[in-house]
This record gives sequence, structure tokens and C-alpha cells, in this order.
Amino acid sequence: MGHPTGKAPDLTRFALTLEFDGRPFMGLQRQAHGPSVQQAVEEAVHAVTAETVSMHAAGRTDAGVHALAMRAHVDIAREIAPFRLMEALNARLRPHPIAVLTCEAKPDDWHARFSCVGRSYLYRIIDRRAPLTVDVGLAWQVTRPLDAAAMQRAAQSLVGHHDFTTFRSVQCQAQSPLKTLDRLEVFRDGKEIRIIAEARSFLHHQVRSMVGCLALVGLGRWSVEQVGVALAARDRQQLGLNAPPDGLYFTAAIYDGEGEN
Repeated sequence: MGHPTGKAPDLTRFALTLEFDGRPFMGLQRQAHGPSVQQAVEEAVHAVTAETVSMHAAGRTDAGVHALAMRAHVDIAREIAPFRLMEALNARLRPHPIAVLTCEAKPDDWHARFSCVGRSYLYRIIDRRAPLTVDVGLAWQVTRPLDAAAMQRAAQSLVGHHDFTTFRSVQCQAQSPLKTLDRLEVFRDGKEIRIIAEARSFLHHQVRSMVGCLALVGLGRWSVEQVGVALAARDRQQLGLNAPPDGLYFTAAIYDGEGEN
């Protein structure tokens, strides 16, 4: 058997950087019950090359979750320059809110998912009473002021190598709840609170679950210490709140020798 990340020798592996608005989709991966980003990209490739391909991505996103720089790849037999492929895919993807930001040929053993050594997410919270207008579906609205400094202090109890069962969806397919969270930073940026999470990989709903509990701290409903207590419980029943998908963005995938993309 060949390397699990390998491909047929007569195909070219193209790495894509995708930006998308997750609101119209049931998620990134193909779904039997609704549209997905994967389906839209695969259909665009078919329209351009007449080839049936499978898109592989660095991460999986739920319905309503967005991406600023999701990395993915497709294997194509047709000879085509990366720039031409990018332009053709963008033309075919309209009117879907998906854009191919970069496209490049990669070695046979490069894999968007398995070669990825780091992933970054951003979560946006807007804490105001007035209804959201331009940010509807693009941020989580909390109608009471949040204490970003308290949220930042609480977040540090989650950084490091832990059993994240409390912050893991019951549908999570990961073999182990053990993950190493490299960074979890909370800060106010003008009208909104931003939360940055970085790790090699994440559990299903991990970021949204962490954000939900941090918001409870920001509202004064949880103490700073309670987030660490919930983590130590290793019990999903101790989760205080799972934040909605609206404010979540996949922002970067990191590969050895590439830096951030």
C-alpha cells in the first residue's frame, strides 16, 4: 500500500486556500441533508475539468462557521496552471460565498489535513444591546457588557495539555479527549471581544464550548476559577454554555516549512 497521504502519479495535487461565509452551508464537509462547502468546490472543479474529485481540508467546520484561510487540496489529471485553476474555480463558485485565495501545486505526499501541524481560530463577540445589522450571523451578540480581563484570566486555565472531555461534543469522533491548547487569548478590540485559539488540532465543538464558558465569566455568572473546575471535572454535563457558530472563524493552517497560510 502507498502512503495514506499519497496520490496517483498521473495527478497533480493542488493546494487551495479558501475563504467562505458559513451561513448558507450545513458545514464544510459534504452532508446528505444540505449544501456544503466541499460539495460546492468539488462541483466547481468538475465544471472546470470534467473530473470527479474529493476535496480534503485542514479542518472541519459546522453549519454557520466561517473561514478566512481554510487550506484544502484536490487532485486533478488535467494539465492546468495554478493561477488559471484559481480563476476558473472562482468563476464557477459564484454566487456561493466561497473564494479561492491561493492555489499552488504541491508534492505528492503533502496533505491538507494530515500534513497540518497547527490550526488557529478566531471567535468574535459583540456585547451591545442594540441589534446587530451588518454583523448578523458573523458574530455572537451578547446584550450585556462582558469583562474581557476576567475572561482572559479564566482562559489561561485551559492552556496546556488537558483532558477536554467537558468541552467536547458528544458527537466528537476523535479517539482521545486529550489535546494541547497552545494559546487562548481574550482581548477587547473596539466594539467587540476577540478570542484567539491555537492548537495542533481541536475536538468537535471545543472552541465554541470554551468560548461559552468564558462568556459566563465575562457576565459574572461564573467565577474565574470555575472554568478550571469545569475542565477538571472531565464531564460534558459541567459545560456551562456552548457558544453559537456565528462568531467562529477558521483563520490559519500551519505546515512545516510554510509558516501560516
